[in-house]
Amino acid sequence: MTEAEIRKARLDDHEAVAAFTSQTWADRDVGDYIPDVFPEWVEHDGPDQRTVVVDAGEEVGGICQAVVLSEHEAWLQGMRVNPDFRGEGYGLGMVEHLFAWCRERGASLARNMVFSWNDAGLGQSRAAGFQPATEARWAQPAPSPDADPALDVVEDPDAVWTCWQRSDACRHLSGLGIDPGEPWSLSEVTRERLGNLADSQRVLAVQDDSETRAATARVRVREREIDDDTESIAVYGFSVWDDLESARALFDAVAADAADLGVDHTRILVPETCRHVSDVAVARADASDEPIFVLETDLTRKEF
Repeated sequence: MTEAEIRKARLDDHEAVAAFTSQTWADRDVGDYIPDVFPEWVEHDGPDQRTVVVDAGEEVGGICQAVVLSEHEAWLQGMRVNPDFRGEGYGLGMVEHLFAWCRERGASLARNMVFSWNDAGLGQSRAAGFQPATEARWAQPAPSPDADPALDVVEDPDAVWTCWQRSDACRHLSGLGIDPGEPWSLSEVTRERLGNLADSQRVLAVQDDSETRAATARVRVREREIDDDTESIAVYGFSVWDDLESARALFDAVAADAADLGVDHTRILVPETCRHVSDVAVARADASDEPIFVLETDLTRKEF
């Protein structure tokens, strides 16, 4: 990396960061979230979160953030390089800086998420040492007060845990689900987490004669701004089902739960496999257009 300083981000960096991130994906008509979240990121930086920028003198050359999700898991996000400084090594420099910061806090691995269409992001992640971990997609059943699952639905975190542990979805997702604390991040699903979600949100086990055939767990309800309007979304951290009948019952249970909450939309993490995605289609639960890729790196394998 050429002469520049990687330092903690400051609120007065906002204008410069917004200037080079506002058109990140202009060719796809997709807005970048960085200009909106940057002030909040800086204000919430602390022992478990660090946002850095590349101070290139009169300009900001890049931005990236790391968050510690658990005793051993870290998450990197928002890596952007100012187009005026492409090829200077700023992206790799920020990642190496944050890898060291994560290790100092006990993290033994770090992950990130890249949309499948983001070739530049995928290439940058691999160059920084991340390796493929898993692929997923969003199912999006519409909230409906008329949804009536054909199978029994119970709130039993132990049943959800058992169903998750024995499932091909767990294996395909490498045991990962949406993290309850950090939006747009994945971390390991644990029995303790499901117990906490049963108390703070909701867990759903779809059963037939006491056999659990499908399961999910709501991790949060969030709001987002769309064209000056506020929309609410119920987010479910993972999904498991044995067959098409149990898939339909699961999506109906989610639709009914979301209607009870009064939210506008749902989002359920599903494995990116032919079976799971085609089941979503047959069940008419709708799905996101493209998958997400999760990559990870072992922070103990070497000094970066």
